[in-house]
Amino acid sequence: MESVSTNGQRLDRWLWSARFFKTRGLAADAVKSGKVKVNEVRTKPSYMVKIGDLIHIRRPPTVYIVEVRGLTSRRVSANLAQELYAETAHSIAVREVLRRNLALDAVVVEHRRGRLNKKERRERENLKRSLR
Repeated sequence: MESVSTNGQRLDRWLWSARFFKTRGLAADAVKSGKVKVNEVRTKPSYMVKIGDLIHIRRPPTVYIVEVRGLTSRRVSANLAQELYAETAHSIAVREVLRRNLALDAVVVEHRRGRLNKKERRERENLKRSLR
């Protein structure tokens, strides 16, 4: 990977390079709106990220907590982008619990015809309650 200056790299550019956001503009908007924090502090898109910084990225419904492990001057492939950060064990565990809960909430509904009748709606609600 190409390295960047020892001072660091712009936060919006790092988020884009690490493939958390599709465009640099989306990354900058997320930082401005407070969805991205560095070392638990709200920053600007121009903040210079350094190796070892802890970044909280909120992309509902998930939250990523990653440690910066590398910097690059250009956007890289997805495989190489994963080398730029390490996700914390707590973040992975929380996302796994969320994934399981969302899977349980997803009830497969058979759409034979239009709307469900009253009896079918009650059965679906009872099934949802029993899965919780």
